[in-house]
Amino acid sequence: MKTEAELNENILKITTTIRNEFPELIKFLNEMPVTIPTDQSPEMNNKILQEYYDSLLNLLRKYAPNHPSCMNNF
Repeated sequence: MKTEAELNENILKITTTIRNEFPELIKFLNEMPVTIPTDQSPEMNNKILQEYYDSLLNLLRKYAPNHPSCMNNF
């Protein structure tokens, strides 16, 4: 499993790609259930970060099938 720093770096990389190359998807970033904590003080751990990264990757994979060069970065 990746470290927290690696996961955060990957999340930053994929969100930057979404913002720069597919700005129309930004509205979905705020609506993703993975980002909505159910606890008052949610604990961020590698599992949660990995799930969030995977959800971003899935969003990109579903939306950008005609952009294989973009997907090669992830």
